[in-house]
Amino acid sequence: MSTRTDTSGGLPEPGGEELTYVYAVGREGPGLHGLASRLAGVDGRPLHPVTAGELCALVSRVPADAFGEHGLAAQLEDLARLEALARSHHAVVDAVFAETSVLPMRLATVYLDDARVAAMLVRRRGEFEELLGRLYGHVELGMKVYADPRTAAAPAPAAAASTGAGAGRAYLQQRRATMRRDQDAYRAASDLVGRAAQLTEGVVASRVVHRPQQGQLASHPGVNVANEAYLVPRAQTEELRRALTALADGVPGVSVEVTGPWAPYSFATAPPAEDADGGEGP
Repeated sequence: MSTRTDTSGGLPEPGGEELTYVYAVGREGPGLHGLASRLAGVDGRPLHPVTAGELCALVSRVPADAFGEHGLAAQLEDLARLEALARSHHAVVDAVFAETSVLPMRLATVYLDDARVAAMLVRRRGEFEELLGRLYGHVELGMKVYADPRTAAAPAPAAAASTGAGAGRAYLQQRRATMRRDQDAYRAASDLVGRAAQLTEGVVASRVVHRPQQGQLASHPGVNVANEAYLVPRAQTEELRRALTALADGVPGVSVEVTGPWAPYSFATAPPAEDADGGEGP
């Protein structure tokens, strides 16, 4: 996950001071103000709006010692704390997005104070308004394609031979059959990704290709060979979900996982370098 911390003017020293944590940006109006009054953010902190012209950011105050540069780095190294932080952030974004279009900000987008958030809204007004217009009425669907040769039919056993050259040949034949099964599964997964591209062409407004998930992030059986996100008109969400899932029907060794609908994290931008200092994207 990516984090953003505003460093203009230097981060305050820990000791009772607070920073401003930004969750989402939308158009100014009573809807966002009403939502802010009902929602709580990270660590149960109350939300409040920061307005600049026609734009409004939903924010909360957070302690500087925990969300300054060093404190935040420590939090992100603690997996349990990172999970709690992410859940709180996404809960706010999801609750707001269910009622109105907003631009979700990246995890731990932090500014020195509300005034700097307002200045950022003024500076990026044109970009934010264009994005809000493009994302209006759309949601994000995720699609992951997995190759898992173990779920395909097992290779037919080679003729058994107890000793000598016959046993060696049988072993090599079995190994080659297993390799062919594995290659077929990965080839079929790649073909499915191409079919998904054809299926979504002309249907989705935009597509983002993420890095395939590995290690702890890959909870699904098999190897993640494709990890994509689609910006989909809300009215076509379920139809596209069914069509993408059906691509793996009858394809041995391949599965498809479709997630969402989500707020369009993959299609909203985070503060640029002159506003913030952050790490790699998700």
